[in-house]
Amino acid sequence: MFKISRRMFIAGAAGAALAAPTLATAADWPQRPVTVIVPQAAGNSPDVLCRIITDKLSRALGQQFIVENRPGAANVVGMQAAARATNDGYTFVFATSAALVTNPYTIKNLSYDPLKDFVPIAMVARSHHILLVNPDVKANSLAELIALEKADPGSLSIAVDGPRNISGLIAQAINKQAGTKMALVPYNTISNAVQDSISGRTPVTIQSASVVEAFIKDGSLRPIAVAGKERIATLPNVPAIAETLKNMELQGWFMIMAPAGTPDAIVETMSKAVAKAIAEPDVLERAPTLGFEMEKGENVAPAGAKKFLAAQHAYTGQVLKDLGIEPN
Repeated sequence: MFKISRRMFIAGAAGAALAAPTLATAADWPQRPVTVIVPQAAGNSPDVLCRIITDKLSRALGQQFIVENRPGAANVVGMQAAARATNDGYTFVFATSAALVTNPYTIKNLSYDPLKDFVPIAMVARSHHILLVNPDVKANSLAELIALEKADPGSLSIAVDGPRNISGLIAQAINKQAGTKMALVPYNTISNAVQDSISGRTPVTIQSASVVEAFIKDGSLRPIAVAGKERIATLPNVPAIAETLKNMELQGWFMIMAPAGTPDAIVETMSKAVAKAIAEPDVLERAPTLGFEMEKGENVAPAGAKKFLAAQHAYTGQVLKDLGIEPN
């Protein structure tokens, strides 16, 4: 008969004692305030959306969810802080697509690994970028814009937020696939880019939907395509870029992540709470005014989000390779 020695009993009891707090924490989480890092400045659209979601989470889970803005270095400051945080379920990050799938291919010696240092909680929203033209530009569609530019190569310039940011990448991808030579003009401030497009100085631009909504309504700018492969509810008559150019799926999106090693039970609890929060009617109503469309379906769950992240990571890497963009 197998006998348990006193030493074995004590070792087993000690192991159980060590394991117990972890299990209790996962089962009873959250027991204190939770921090959600936003790697961008306070007051911009992603920050506002994150605060809307965290307010819902505070109410649903009975503890305060605190938004902590850590802007700087193209999202790196906030992402690095999240990657190095304790993986006990009390720190999360509201990550942008740029932080997760663009930075790895554009920043040399990146201080975090989006696939290894984090576990996805849920994809929460997609951000809509719109290709617009000054009303004097004689093009009502992307196909017409391409034809217009090809008739006089280099005659059109396009205002973007930088060659390695989402609008700049979309513009370069259009040039590459369409064979156009629109000159990219990077702007440090969005307002200056929009005003120069309204005045006709840079007659084409790519901007977030929330930024240009008012200018579309008053006719100052005309939308001719939306980024990604699907039309958006607020502009149902404006085609997606992918309807004209194949495999053009570049767009912004947001995912809530936790440091790698966060207990599975906490990941599941958080994911379910996020899924419920982003499906509430007032959130769905507010999101389009910020330029977002809330996510639904399998990507809201951890497994779906992980699969989506891996696919986008590979896709973006191939796009940047095709464009000849290397880390610097």
